[in-house]
Amino acid sequence: MGSPCSIQLYAHHEKKAKRAAKSVMDDVYRLEAKYSRYRTDSFLSDINRIAKQGDRIRVDDETAGLLDYANTCYQQSDGLFDITSGILRRAWDFKSGDIPDPEIIQLLLNKIGWHKISWQRPVLRFMASDMEIDFGGVVKEYAVDRAASLCWDAGIHHGLVNLGGDIRVIGPHPDSSPWRIAIRHPRNPEGLLQTLLLHSGALASSGDYERCIILNGIRYGHVLNPKTGWPVQYMAAVSVLGEFCVVAGSASTIGMLKGEDGAEWLNTLGLPHLWVNVNGESGGSLMA
Repeated sequence: MGSPCSIQLYAHHEKKAKRAAKSVMDDVYRLEAKYSRYRTDSFLSDINRIAKQGDRIRVDDETAGLLDYANTCYQQSDGLFDITSGILRRAWDFKSGDIPDPEIIQLLLNKIGWHKISWQRPVLRFMASDMEIDFGGVVKEYAVDRAASLCWDAGIHHGLVNLGGDIRVIGPHPDSSPWRIAIRHPRNPEGLLQTLLLHSGALASSGDYERCIILNGIRYGHVLNPKTGWPVQYMAAVSVLGEFCVVAGSASTIGMLKGEDGAEWLNTLGLPHLWVNVNGESGGSLMA
């Protein structure tokens, strides 16, 4: 998943916990192999080869489920959550520290738009050529939820899954005590915004602090607006608590993408959340 991952499980027998952990790891590796944009043999790469030609492809049920959810997020975000926007990484290299040429961004914007795709399950058809899709905003959170389900199916009811900071509590500690989950401050690596005590549920965060370019005092984070091609500038971090990690993850990302409207949009969800903007102002029900 391109980030540190961990799983903590409690069971009456060590072998039972190890079997469950192996099942989770095998499934995470499977999803990585299937949906990685870095592997030429992944199913995502097969899709994107079709996308480049402006053709169509029939997908399996699992991929169809992800596409259905991506479509829902696109509609609910007014087009800001768009899995075709991953093509912007051709311009933005956050390791180099360079700001891309605006003309390059403008050219890439012409290749972005979920509305340019016909999705009629199970057939995905690209109405324009040289497009791409990227499940990066969905698949890690989906993997977290699958991991929790696999553990429950294996009879493991106490534990925690953490895939790159996307968290799902399988169940409390064996003594029924909650898990302590810290939410970091986006501008102070040693500081905390909040500490949550969770018996269940999922927590996901999005921010401008993990991958970014700082130039002339301006921070350019990796959360890119698909309509402008440029990083969002208002929100510094958003965290959302939900029953499922895939919901918490997409909500935190949309909250970032909404910019100045993010706080109001998050309030409409009815999910516990917190946010911090670039001015240091904060809010949300989890800050109470």
